[in-house]
Amino acid sequence: MNRTGTKAELGDFLRSRRARIRPEDAGLRTFGGRRRVPGLRREELAQLAGVSVDYYTRFEQGRAENISDGVLGAVAVALRLDAAERAHLTRLVRTAGRGGGPGQAAEPEAEDPQEVRPGLLRLLESMPQTPAFVIGRRTDILAWNPLFARLVTDFGALPPERRNKAWLVFLDPEVRGRFVNWERKARDLVAFLRFDLGRHPHDPRFAALIAELSERSPEFTRLWEAQEVRDKTHGGYHLRHPLVGEVALAYESLNLPDDPDQSLITYTAEAGSPSEDALRILAGSAASGRV
Repeated sequence: MNRTGTKAELGDFLRSRRARIRPEDAGLRTFGGRRRVPGLRREELAQLAGVSVDYYTRFEQGRAENISDGVLGAVAVALRLDAAERAHLTRLVRTAGRGGGPGQAAEPEAEDPQEVRPGLLRLLESMPQTPAFVIGRRTDILAWNPLFARLVTDFGALPPERRNKAWLVFLDPEVRGRFVNWERKARDLVAFLRFDLGRHPHDPRFAALIAELSERSPEFTRLWEAQEVRDKTHGGYHLRHPLVGEVALAYESLNLPDDPDQSLITYTAEAGSPSEDALRILAGSAASGRV
């Protein structure tokens, strides 16, 4: 993980959530004088959650044992966490509770092959007018249809280890240039990457990806340190393409019920819009093999 393990990640996350809440917004009285920390202090958060300061301190440091769902819920409410943040906090707490003692490294996760079912591959092929792809653990791009490749990049020409959404968005100039509002795309991607890492905190390939992005991209480091957490569900982006110009697309993320690490993501344009016309042109060029 980014620092020294799940306990450090838990502390970083909780401190970042405390920092974004002003005491007066939480209904707490404040007195004059400069505050040494932004947002809520530990004792203020403990007061809001209904636990002792000592207990919350141990909670934040990953040293509290057998934390109940009630305490987790109270802390989540006090920190005003949304559903994705609550799920992330729960995973961090439970994983920290299963860790070894000080100085003991957790066992790395076994690498399970990420294979896309033949039926899902056929589904991708059956949507020639809809850009679609399958994303897996670590934002690995596992499968795609020709229109998605035409829209973003030629994934088939990339080595398998580079078919990763986060790596491409931060380190590939061509892919980066496809997103009109790159900053928003990057922020969303990093927030999901952290959410996904919470599910696989001891995946060595995940750790290697975060390390490479942190070393090579100051923008990634800045966004990673913000501790934002989001799941991918639906939304929209504006992309630009040298053949058709700018297109406005909405995406839907469909999680596979029998494999929580894989999602089918599709892009669509509003009916009758110039963006729909642009997709039609790109679909034609993808089918004919034209650049």
